[in-house]
Amino acid sequence: MSQRPDLRQRRAVLEHEWSRWVPRLSVPGTRPGGTATLRHEVTESWARSLGSVDPGRDSAPVTDGGRVHQRWTSSPLYRPVSALAGELHSIAEDAGFVTAVTDESGTILWTCGGPTMRRRAERVNFAPGGRWDEQAMGTNALSLALRTGRPSSVFSAEHLVSALHGWVCYCAPVHGRDGRVLGVLDLSTTWDRSHPLAMSTVRTLVSSIEARLHGSGGVRPSAAPPEPGTGQLRLSCLGAERAVRDGRQLQVRPRQLEILVLLCLEPGGFSAERLRAALYGDRPVTSSTFKAEISHLRRALGGAISPRHYALTDPVSCDAADVLRALEQGDTDTALRRYGGPLLPRSEAPGIEEWRTRLEVAVRDAVLASIHPEHALRYGERAPYDAEVHEHALRLLGPGDTRRAIARGRLATALRG
Repeated sequence: MSQRPDLRQRRAVLEHEWSRWVPRLSVPGTRPGGTATLRHEVTESWARSLGSVDPGRDSAPVTDGGRVHQRWTSSPLYRPVSALAGELHSIAEDAGFVTAVTDESGTILWTCGGPTMRRRAERVNFAPGGRWDEQAMGTNALSLALRTGRPSSVFSAEHLVSALHGWVCYCAPVHGRDGRVLGVLDLSTTWDRSHPLAMSTVRTLVSSIEARLHGSGGVRPSAAPPEPGTGQLRLSCLGAERAVRDGRQLQVRPRQLEILVLLCLEPGGFSAERLRAALYGDRPVTSSTFKAEISHLRRALGGAISPRHYALTDPVSCDAADVLRALEQGDTDTALRRYGGPLLPRSEAPGIEEWRTRLEVAVRDAVLASIHPEHALRYGERAPYDAEVHEHALRLLGPGDTRRAIARGRLATALRG
């Protein structure tokens, strides 16, 4: 029996569903006046998919009963993704996304995200073991990225399977040194949380994964490294004051947190005199008080601070260090995403105040040097009285861009202030 009547029927449904969302969001593929257009890659994927996929199915099929841990730990993507696991968790939880990594067959090997979004994703088996290639789940961002070798997004009713019409997915393939697609990285969320920077975020993350992958020669590890997060400390100090290990907050006093942040930002370490000055300045503080703070922190870290010349001896991931690294690489997207606010905002330690200023100036300069209006708009949310940033956004936004109203409003507020 011919597939054409089904395809025409499904295309009509797609046009109807797609047009419902056009007035709500600015999306690609919209003609002037708000008329929805259908991308060829979507309809062609539908034509291929309808022979093997029931659009009414409720979830993805399962590979190997969902037992894919061994496949994941032996995957060439395991090591570079594990190195970025802290950042991937932060992005997914902060922005309300589910992050997934597949192999070259479209089988999901690893996911992360907040509990609410993960539960929603698991209902359609967007979870380890789920198959998301075109033959298994029809048109979706993962299957398109695997087929084309290019980044892809699929919005709402563009998905062939109706159970996915509440979702939007952003995906990019990860290439090996030889150009072969090894798998894909995907950020997925509900359609109402779609974000214009999501695709650039995916591209940036894949670039980081590929840099680590190619830097190690693309060789599979002979032995699996420790599971992500086991024992490594994650420090959040931008607009926050929190140190977490294995999901539990480390119990340290504010002064000890200041020491930890300084040691993260200056991995070369401190002499006792310089660290003491960075913490207390000219305040008269006894040597025993200073050494007691170091001693308490060393015990909390399991001894991971070297004596005499104070430096960390174990890795600690830190959002402020992530921002600095991104700025050094010219990656303003990542720097802005990780920049959650001033460094330890309540601290008055001279060394922290100096680093706070350095970070603020560096991020602001990167925004003003950027040619992307999204950077100025995003930074402008945190800097309502920075007229120069809002003027920069207006210069970059086109005459017909509706976001100009946001920038103009912020500029008016800044000028009144």
